[in-house]
Amino acid sequence: MIQPTTFGKLQTPPIVIGVAGGTGSGKTTVSEQILARIGPPQIAFLQHDSYYYDNSHLPPDERAKCNYDHPESLDTPLMVKHLARLRQGKAVEVPVYDFATHSRTGETRLVNPAPVVLVEGILIFAEASLRDLMDIRIFVDTDADIRFIRRLGRDIAERQRSLDSVVEQYLETVRPMHLEFVEPSKRYANVIVPEGGRNQVAMEMIISRVQKLLDEAG
Repeated sequence: MIQPTTFGKLQTPPIVIGVAGGTGSGKTTVSEQILARIGPPQIAFLQHDSYYYDNSHLPPDERAKCNYDHPESLDTPLMVKHLARLRQGKAVEVPVYDFATHSRTGETRLVNPAPVVLVEGILIFAEASLRDLMDIRIFVDTDADIRFIRRLGRDIAERQRSLDSVVEQYLETVRPMHLEFVEPSKRYANVIVPEGGRNQVAMEMIISRVQKLLDEAG
């Protein structure tokens, strides 16, 4: 295992970019484009989903009933602490979460400091402690029906959920929490990107801005 190290060439605090938006909006596609264009070695990537609290102490049927779209389901204080360490040029150990069992695996993923810190999640702008650490806040805006179809396909294929369970969860927690927390957080964005990563004009502007900030930082 690679040992945590400081990023010796980091002379200034990293550029922290937040990518938010509803479930299935295309956040990951936008993040992947930023990673590909700027270069993975230049970026420390954190996903809010990794910080779900561990529910392994609950029976499986009770875990499935938890509201995973509410801010209190996530260990945001730990993510804030990790962001602060990365800004100081120090590595962090990020929890590894298993969505199929709604629990942490007990393993961690090493994230080394880098000139850019990329943060992704549906609720990252709803948390003042997180958004206040960000230099660029991007909200990916996609129609609700498209987002639901994408989530349905993902949860069935990747998270071993049934059709009925995905629909029930969407109606009971995903949609209400989106309206209460995610959609209102759009007002904190610096950039709103319709169509996600498919919006090449917006992506070019974002990449150019990040590259300019990196050049200015030397």
